[in-house]
Amino acid sequence: MDNVCQEKQKKRTGETKVFTGPGTRENLIEQVKGFPDRPGVYLMHDAAEKIIYVGKAKSLKKRVMSYFRHSGPQNGFASPRLRKLVSTIADITTIRTDTEAEALILEARLIKLYQPFFNVELKMGDRYPYIKITNEPFPRLVVTRHKAKDGATYLGPYVSAYSLRELLRLAERYFPLRHCAAPIGTPAFRRLPRPCMKYSLGRCLGPCHDHCTENEYRERVADVALLLQGNSEELTDRLYKRMTKAAHELAFEEAARLRDVLYAMRRLSHQQSLLPGDTPDVGGPERNDPWQPLLRLKEVLHLPTLPWRIDGFDISHTAGGETVGVVVVFEQGLANVSRYRRFNIKTVEGVDDFRSINETLKRRYAKSLDGQEPLPQLILIDGGEEQLKFAKDALEDLKLEDIPIVALAKRYEEIYIPGMDVPLRLEPNDMALRLLMRVRDEAHRFAISAHRRRREGALLHNKLEDIPGVGRKRAVQLLSRFGSARDIAQLDEEVLASVPRIGRALARRILEALKEEPV
Repeated sequence: MDNVCQEKQKKRTGETKVFTGPGTRENLIEQVKGFPDRPGVYLMHDAAEKIIYVGKAKSLKKRVMSYFRHSGPQNGFASPRLRKLVSTIADITTIRTDTEAEALILEARLIKLYQPFFNVELKMGDRYPYIKITNEPFPRLVVTRHKAKDGATYLGPYVSAYSLRELLRLAERYFPLRHCAAPIGTPAFRRLPRPCMKYSLGRCLGPCHDHCTENEYRERVADVALLLQGNSEELTDRLYKRMTKAAHELAFEEAARLRDVLYAMRRLSHQQSLLPGDTPDVGGPERNDPWQPLLRLKEVLHLPTLPWRIDGFDISHTAGGETVGVVVVFEQGLANVSRYRRFNIKTVEGVDDFRSINETLKRRYAKSLDGQEPLPQLILIDGGEEQLKFAKDALEDLKLEDIPIVALAKRYEEIYIPGMDVPLRLEPNDMALRLLMRVRDEAHRFAISAHRRRREGALLHNKLEDIPGVGRKRAVQLLSRFGSARDIAQLDEEVLASVPRIGRALARRILEALKEEPV
């Protein structure tokens, strides 16, 4: 690689790569300024494309920029190790995550996988994160990788990002502790004029303004500890007794809150996840380590980085009507339903899956370029060679042609890859193929569901809202009472006329309109 900058910025939030040559520090800094100000993991490569360092960050942009700021010639305190690392960097890859905790686990996984030269602390061991309950009058939850003799309680280690994320979300929603590091309960504490927004949102008990006693707060901490330790039986028993007591005392709001907590715990207990203290089985069965299919997928598709995030696309329509394009998201081999999106196709007329795929990708990744959505390390299209071509054209129009993209045809489960004359065929039990099939099938399921909702919405509008004298409010009133337009069409005119604000004339008009067309 010569001294002339060979930069290629993939301006995206899910994965960002920067290619430079030696002596291009200033250009590299300019590119790093485009990194997302969000949590994630960064991988530094040398000129031979070998990963030499893996790190996590609360803000990818600030953290990576700090390497160049602290290693500059004007900084005489920079260590030789840091100077050597920065001078060796030729390529930086970043992977966005939702939380710092998830970044922490992803960092450990990647260090174990790639054994980077400069990661002297983690590459020799299995330092998975712990949840720390601080030793304070009003304790906090902190995610850490190091256990110290500080009087705090350490729970874990956690070897599953999914398990840790779900537990933290459940704790924050139903057992919220304070987030701030203010020295509440000590002489150094200075009270602010009012509690922070967390208290107003119900995410904190407000100990800073005496909205709870230390004993009440400690009871909440004990609940959190039981939850994080996996002692659901004892915690359920405690919550049930409290719920019953609240109901007897007519404290219905608190009783309802505790009921919701019990429901949430029941859902969590039915999910498969690694609990604190479970041993990671890197070489074990696929069901014990969802990363194995990702490693296999990287190998068979010759991907530049691990496909930590996969976006799957599909199209659904009925004779060209109400066409819907969807994208589903798999992170670490698991579906993340909160990131699913659907798009009502606007620019395509009739039955045209190819142009519908093109429009869906453009609208999806236009939002990514605006920083609203992270981008994947792999895109999967439900279809064959033609669908892949139109999807590839959409990425080229957006200047995102370097995102790896493949199509999976259902009939023979063939994988179409750009630039390959013949599709790739894997064995039916291949982990990579099974993962692609799960993504494709989930995209197909979600597409059908999204299209059904759009079609039903259109029928609802045509059948009820368009009837003179009905409108949206009366339509909602009728549907909430009778269930569906089909059920309303079967009603006796007297029954329908008895509904408030309907009357005999409007009831007759509604029934005539619904019977004119099948519902």
